[in-house]
Amino acid sequence: MATEMSQEILKYRSQGLGYKRIATLTGYSINTVKSVCRRNPDREEKLCPQCGAKLTPTPHHREKKFCSDACRMAWWNSHPEAVNRKAVYHFICAQCGQPFDSYGNDHRKYCSRACYAQARRKGVRP
Repeated sequence: MATEMSQEILKYRSQGLGYKRIATLTGYSINTVKSVCRRNPDREEKLCPQCGAKLTPTPHHREKKFCSDACRMAWWNSHPEAVNRKAVYHFICAQCGQPFDSYGNDHRKYCSRACYAQARRKGVRP
């Protein structure tokens, strides 16, 4: 009985019906439908976007997107447009006066290490 009930619910769920609609069609309570759907999630085979290898889920961990760190870094390096950079700051160098951008650091004064060193040398007297 239980397997027939869950198969019926999962059949309707695979058709894209919601919990309430399935409950009215089958006559089971909404909570029963929710429980069956949670216990039997749709197991689509996930693939690594870089190499296409099958991803195996780890219990009690976040869902993987890549099969390895090497694939993750290769994919992000080849898709820089997908990076959501929110912390880009625009400054003018205190030494050379050129505009420059800094990512993640809102306290920069100099555009490069060379400008920083040059500014430090100005204050030293021979």
